[in-house]
Amino acid sequence: MNLWSSDWPAPAKINLFLHVLGRRADGYHLLQTVFRFLDFGDTLRFTPRAEGVIHLAKSLPGVPQELDLTVRAARLLQQAAGVRQGVEIELTKRLPLGGGLGGGSSDAATVLLALNTLWDIHLPRVELQRLGLALGADVPIFIHGRAAFAEGVGERFTDVILPSAWYLVLVPPVAVPTAAIFESPLLRRDTAALSPATWRPGEGGNDLEAAASDLYPEVARHLEWLNGFGSARMSGSGACVFTEFATETAAHAAQAQLPEDMKGFVARGLDRHPLFALT
Repeated sequence: MNLWSSDWPAPAKINLFLHVLGRRADGYHLLQTVFRFLDFGDTLRFTPRAEGVIHLAKSLPGVPQELDLTVRAARLLQQAAGVRQGVEIELTKRLPLGGGLGGGSSDAATVLLALNTLWDIHLPRVELQRLGLALGADVPIFIHGRAAFAEGVGERFTDVILPSAWYLVLVPPVAVPTAAIFESPLLRRDTAALSPATWRPGEGGNDLEAAASDLYPEVARHLEWLNGFGSARMSGSGACVFTEFATETAAHAAQAQLPEDMKGFVARGLDRHPLFALT
């Protein structure tokens, strides 16, 4: 099998809960959350370039190549490992920008995981996580590769076992900038800490929902509609919202009732990242 001709998945994540416990002196927020991957996401392909150039085949609208997380991830690994080879990255984008599904972070993690193999570097997973954290707080979970209870700024993990589930994920027509949510006066920063050992599925909420719903009424409208099928949650800082179903049939039945002005998708929850076996 020629790995250079393979498709490399970059799955979505959802936050089953997200609490803000406080704020560090450097401005970073102390969080607790549970991450779960979905069998829906972006796809990347890689083509070797001998001259050492890192190039994205097609730039995302409004995102200069030098700021794109996939390009930054490739350059970071190239520099860290002293690699002279370059690469062209082709990204097929399915996850919305500003959706809270970790799209950019997942793409960056897949670049690190894939090029670690394709460039024959083979850095250990913990080292890739360290590099990923420099790109963004959500990157390490995709490299860690297991459903996990996360703490700190989101980089300390305790693996969790989750029941089989399907999710209906709604995509409001807005892109939510994370910084705006964390700067909102509606954001509470004093939620009591939970214990990873005693946390159970269904426990906790999303402390960012109030701020996102206030700033972006479409988030609130989508949450309200989805609450008709169960306890809806916002993922990350938004805008996407989801609810859980025990079966694929039930999730699709709810999706079939979507109003014409709402969009969404059904996905199965994953306990491991599709590229978990790489490192």
